[in-house]
Amino acid sequence: MTTAAPPVETEIASGSVTPERMTKPLKRLFGFSVPLFLSVYLIVGAIPGVLLPLQVAGIDEANKVGNLALITGIGAIVAMIASPIAGLISDRTRSRFGRRAPWLVVGALTTGLTLVGMGFANGVVQLVIGWSIAQLFLNLLISPLSAIMPDRVPAPRRGVFSALVGIGTMLGAIGGQSVGAAFAGNVPMGYFVIPGIAIVVAVLFVVFCRESSTLEMEREPFSLKVLLQMFWVSPRRHPDFAWGFLGRLFLYTGYFAITGYQLYLLQDYIGLGADAIGMLPLLGLINVTALMVSTAVSGPLSDRFQRRKVFVIAASLIMALGMVIPVFLPSVTGMVLFSIVVGLGFGAYAAVDGALMSELLPSSGTYAKDLGVLNLAATLPQTLSPFVGGAIVLAFGYVALFPIGIVLAVLGALAIIPIKSVR
Repeated sequence: MTTAAPPVETEIASGSVTPERMTKPLKRLFGFSVPLFLSVYLIVGAIPGVLLPLQVAGIDEANKVGNLALITGIGAIVAMIASPIAGLISDRTRSRFGRRAPWLVVGALTTGLTLVGMGFANGVVQLVIGWSIAQLFLNLLISPLSAIMPDRVPAPRRGVFSALVGIGTMLGAIGGQSVGAAFAGNVPMGYFVIPGIAIVVAVLFVVFCRESSTLEMEREPFSLKVLLQMFWVSPRRHPDFAWGFLGRLFLYTGYFAITGYQLYLLQDYIGLGADAIGMLPLLGLINVTALMVSTAVSGPLSDRFQRRKVFVIAASLIMALGMVIPVFLPSVTGMVLFSIVVGLGFGAYAAVDGALMSELLPSSGTYAKDLGVLNLAATLPQTLSPFVGGAIVLAFGYVALFPIGIVLAVLGALAIIPIKSVR
């Protein structure tokens, strides 16, 4: 069989397009990617961060911690399983619209429909089922979304691209808390409006940032070996990828152990009670501002110096430093300082870690699948954190979340040091 010529995005990613010259398609890709990532992660920030906890508390205030842990934990298990599968499906899709575009639209639509129905749930079992289905469809969207950078962005430009999408991602995830809080008085409307934004933006991205047809791409045979390797990248053959995975796993576990309970931390640890909902938008704005500053600086600098590791290590340690603050200053001031310092660290981390990992992927033919495996380092913490975090809170109180986050952030920094193929 004659192998078809690679599509345009493959040529760009491989570096055959001069990286110093920003072509119009590449500029469009950069411009439309920011609102796309923002709108998708608006869902991630608003639903599990605000709207879902409000629903859970409204159903059973006394057992809200355990119920939220159950709902988000089961949903995260579904996400963990769905991510590599969705990536593999995306990698093997052959259509006139490319490998990723069809799933961006399908994922956005199905996620939106599921969340609209979830907005009317009035029981814990309904929320478990609804959020699990939503996580399944959300990964049909996120897995191909994560493959845009290795597919279509030249390596020397990935620091800037990673910074831009990092800004979009963090604006969505953190700003989603503010948006979610705005719908605190009408939760079903929030479940309708927020995913609706993602649907519109996904369609615009597909229309204006067209992906090359993959109809002529060689179809790889599906086998039992491919199925068994769906959730696996050999650490022996790809040790740098394994170290990067481990670093992200540690950092995200510590981060989600704290942020997953931010509303309850403000209510019960800081003592704001009902006023905690009003504080979320302010902390979100402070955090997003810090994120944007550090992201805008770190991504371009990592491109300029062609160094990724030092930025990721420093960012992880800055986050650990920020987690110390609420332990000794359990007040609104402490949470403001926490939001600033952790925001600075996580912004730098988001800007550079994506570029770092994109250069450690094992195979160009399985970008989305491998990124799906890598995304386990983000979804697995979301699986473990609700259960572990909930148990810690029930046994030792909210303050115990912070030392655990500190240790895991430091371990995340140490895991990056052995990486050899990227500076």
